[in-house]
Parts: sequence; C-alpha cells; structure tokens
Amino acid sequence: MVKTQIRFGILGCAKVGRKMCRALELAPNTTLYAIGSRSIETASRFSSENFLPSSVKLYGSYEAVLDDPEVDAVYMPLPASLHLKWAVLAAEKKKHVLLEKPGASNVSELEKILDACESNGVQFMDATMFMHHPRTLKMEEFLDGERFGRLQYVFSSFSYKASPEFLESDIRMKPDLTAQGAVGDLGWYCIRAILWANNYQLPKTVVANRNPSLNKSGVILSCGSSFYWEDGRVANFYCSYLTDITMDITALGSNGSIRLHDFVVPFQENEAQYFQACNSKFINLSTGCEPARSGELVRADLPQEALMVQEFANLVANKADGLKVGKKWADICRKTQVIVDAVYNSIVRGFEPVEIMS
Repeated sequence: MVKTQIRFGILGCAKVGRKMCRALELAPNTTLYAIGSRSIETASRFSSENFLPSSVKLYGSYEAVLDDPEVDAVYMPLPASLHLKWAVLAAEKKKHVLLEKPGASNVSELEKILDACESNGVQFMDATMFMHHPRTLKMEEFLDGERFGRLQYVFSSFSYKASPEFLESDIRMKPDLTAQGAVGDLGWYCIRAILWANNYQLPKTVVANRNPSLNKSGVILSCGSSFYWEDGRVANFYCSYLTDITMDITALGSNGSIRLHDFVVPFQENEAQYFQACNSKFINLSTGCEPARSGELVRADLPQEALMVQEFANLVANKADGLKVGKKWADICRKTQVIVDAVYNSIVRGFEPVEIMS
C-alpha cells in the first residue's frame, strides 16, 4: 500500500532548513519526521528555536537519520564538500535524496551521487525552488510560442549585500567547504535560469568576466560570465554578495521579450508577476511603446518550497507504485553543475574560454 505521507529526515541544521521545515508542514503529502545534526544538543536547539512538534525525532548524527527505517527521504542542506559522502550513503540506504545546491564540489562528484541514486532506485532532485513555482511554467508557455519567437539573448542576476558576519564566518566563505563561492551559490540560480530559458541546451563556450571579487581566502564574492551557443544565442549573468539585492531575468526573442525581478524568491508568497511584450514598437516621437508591456500575475496555492517538496514526494510515491525513478531533475542538475564548473574553471585559468563537451 502506497503511503500518502512521505516522511522526511533533514541532515544538518542550516538556516535554510527552517524554511524547509515549514514547507514540509504545508505540503499535503509530506511530513517532517526527523532532524539529525552532529550533536544532539544542536538538533534539540534547532527544534526548540523553530517550534517543531514533539513528534519529530532528534538525532545526534547524520547516520542515525539514515538508519531510521521510518525515514523515506532526506533533505540535505550541507556544505557542497559533504554532499558526495552523505548523498551516496543515503542512496545506498534507499533514502530518496533532495539535495541543496550546488549539487557537489564539481561535476565528477555529482555524477557519483547521481549514479548511486540511479543504481539504488531512489529519486533525486536538487532544491532549486523557483523551478516549481507555477509562474515558471506559465513563462515557459510564452517562451515556447510564436509570440516570443526565436530566443536570442538571456540575462540573469542574483545578488544581495551580505552582512560583515556572513562575509567573515559563513560556511560559503570557507574554501574547504564551498570552494566555488558565489558561483556555486548565487550563480547556480542564474545559470539554471539561463539553461531553463534555453530549454536546457548547453552552450558551446563559457567565458568568465574579468575582475571578480575574492575574499582573503580566495573565495569568489562576485563574478559574471558570458555563454555562447553555435547558432548565435548569447547569455550573461552576474552574481554578488556585495551589491544591493537583485533577482532578475530578461529573455529577448525575435518577436517578444520577458522580464521579471524576483525569480529566486517571489516578492509575494501567494502570487508572482512577470512582464511580457510582443512586437512592440515606438509610438510617434518615441514617447512610448505599443502595445504596452503587460504584467502577468500568477497565483500559487502554496509557497514555492512547499510546491517543490510536494512534487518530489509525488515522484517518490510513483516509485512506490512501481514506476521508474524520474531522471529529469538529475539531468538538469548535472547540466547546471557543468556550467558552474566551467565558470569557475575559466576564472581559475585566467578568464580563458572553456569549451563545453557534454
């Protein structure tokens, strides 16, 4: 008999875990079953600070969560350097894996994770939340239509001004934990958005922009990059911990265009807007354009993170029903990691072009 509630364990007590605890509570087919940390004191403090139900089991190790037979799936908000060990072990223990971005320290490690998930018959998904908002699907319909035309250019940015404490001590500032810095964190979203707009077709060449900002340990704090496709399409992105907040996507087609300013986290939980235009022209004396750019409002019954875990749980339930494990999210995650690696390698190699092989 298929379970209607997929029971989740969370490995680690990172701040993003608070958001996911709420998501698991809101989604109709998930429940938070266990929290594991490196000490029972940390797990207990996390539970108390976030007012978790007393029914949530608390463990003083990650292994204990994976060894619990009642846990169906695990969410891992761990540093990238720990993903390989714990995601592979979770797959070997037949736990479905919802993994925070970046997928791993590099694509070679990620491929080992994906292979472990596939060989053990468990579902994989990376936790890129905006992909699951209904606005994203609505924009896809426009991008794929004649009113938009042939995609020619995409720009994406994600930035915010981090606090001095963050820049000094956050795990994303430590090269041994998250070596790719802002590229693997903020840049992940930008790169995913660009691939999404290009129907996940990888570019031929990636070139990082010169003059990225680095901290004293060499961790990337801000950077940008350009992507080139053989048919003439171009894309650019910028990510930074050092500027005012931006979450922009602009996609330009031969007939239309699309823009939005909150693609990572919608400004409102229950509705999100984007702007589209088609065949716009300047009016007399260039005092405006017609037809006017239209704002499209898309409503959501649940926050995007709850929609994400709901979709993941549906895939897990499909597996329990005897269906094959879905590979869509594994493929998309791998392509994103390939480009993250290419941007990082271009920076390391003195901003040389990096050819994308697959």
